[in-house]
Amino acid sequence: MKFKYQDIEVAMDAKPSRGIADSGNLEADLTDLLGNIGEAAVENGTAVVLFIDELQYVKEEQLTALITALHRASQNQLPVTMVAAGLPQLVGQTGRAKSYAERLFEFVHVDSLEAAAARDALCVPAEKQGVKYDEKAVRAIIEQTKGYPYFLQEWGKHSWNLAAASPIKLKDADRATAAALAELDNSFFRIRFDRLTPAEKKYMRAMAELGAGPHRSGDIAHLLDKKVTTVAPMRNTLISKGMIYSPSHGDTAFTVPLFDGFMKRIMPKFEKGRTVGL
Repeated sequence: MKFKYQDIEVAMDAKPSRGIADSGNLEADLTDLLGNIGEAAVENGTAVVLFIDELQYVKEEQLTALITALHRASQNQLPVTMVAAGLPQLVGQTGRAKSYAERLFEFVHVDSLEAAAARDALCVPAEKQGVKYDEKAVRAIIEQTKGYPYFLQEWGKHSWNLAAASPIKLKDADRATAAALAELDNSFFRIRFDRLTPAEKKYMRAMAELGAGPHRSGDIAHLLDKKVTTVAPMRNTLISKGMIYSPSHGDTAFTVPLFDGFMKRIMPKFEKGRTVGL
């Protein structure tokens, strides 16, 4: 038996066991599979951990099967578990897939770094290389990045490359802001923007007009000159695409900091009920 993924090919000589995890029912088969893996782990004195990123994109049927299989493994006290990451809507998705999911898993909210942690993330690696940041530069970068870890990396990289000498100063941080935003606009932000339909782009632009957020769904609909019920399906689609989320009932927020600024840059002109710049 051979498996191939892109340019990687793996061959297995073992013959598959008939009647185990081959019924065609995903929920039953995955439960059998993890059960057998768990029993093998017990025999070998080890454990099995599934690491999954972007779990919110897993289809509901597959998520249901995964939760069911992990639940059965837990009931049978098998050393099988999962560490997963996803956007905030994942909590609701797992609850809809299986009502007992909130009792089966521990959900840990991961947000942007607090000021002290953001400062350490920026300064400690540089200090290990003999480079320091001016206090004004540190404050400016933390303010610009909102403590978002990936953005701290970007601003740190550009500050390092643009500064002529240590310490890195405010003028270097300001130049880094221009360079980082230009790079994010052409990659990180643009990739997400290009996944949207023209109507979805208008919805996101209306959100941006209101600021960083979160915003009431009614306020967004008002800017679009539409009823909340009319734009609700589009809002749901944007949530499923990972572009926005609902931090509380009736509220809507961008999943990525600074996206409101990007929307204003790429679609500069906004008029109620319509947007110009597509």
